[in-house]
Amino acid sequence: MSNTIVLETITRLQAKYREARLELDFTSPFELLIATILAAQCTDAKVNEVTKSLFKKYPEPASYLTVDQAELQEDIRQITFYRNKSKGIIAACKMLVEEYDGKVPDTVEALLKLPYVGRKTANIVLANAFNIPAIGVDTHTIRVPNRLGWLVCKDAYEIEQTLCRLLPEDRWHRANLLLQWHGRYTCKARKPLCESCVLTDICNWYAENMQIQTTSGN
Repeated sequence: MSNTIVLETITRLQAKYREARLELDFTSPFELLIATILAAQCTDAKVNEVTKSLFKKYPEPASYLTVDQAELQEDIRQITFYRNKSKGIIAACKMLVEEYDGKVPDTVEALLKLPYVGRKTANIVLANAFNIPAIGVDTHTIRVPNRLGWLVCKDAYEIEQTLCRLLPEDRWHRANLLLQWHGRYTCKARKPLCESCVLTDICNWYAENMQIQTTSGN
């Protein structure tokens, strides 16, 4: 894939989604860590609804260690997989308190040691809380580059590494947000809104599917 096309894509997406941002509400690296854990297979809107009161009740890692898992489960019951997530949050907070002096570490290696924290969560925290260049690969960051023809792969780690090679480091974070917004609001999983897309002339998926529709029409 040509770097020129990749950069042109990001330039067009920036013009369309100038307001693109992480849609999780947070005021500290710790709040973002918790919010990102909760956001796995759950909408950002629902997470923000729950964390509005959650962050007041549990302002720091040590706060989560003062209650049992059953109480935390009730606090986040509206979140998908709340039982597993409550267990993971308590375990992560225990490690933060015991090994990191209650502070969220700012390296991917240290973050990955925390229970229930994978590369996506770690990279989202690094990029959005610490302003460290990183790409957090979610479902949109998988789907959009594949449709555009940048790669043919579903492995999150390989996609992360490919995007890091294709993009200048200082554009990783912004490009990540733009790809996510494009996937969420235009290049949707079930029915992409190609009629309102600014990338149709450089999109492999559009070219292939329009060709099929044209052939079928004839």
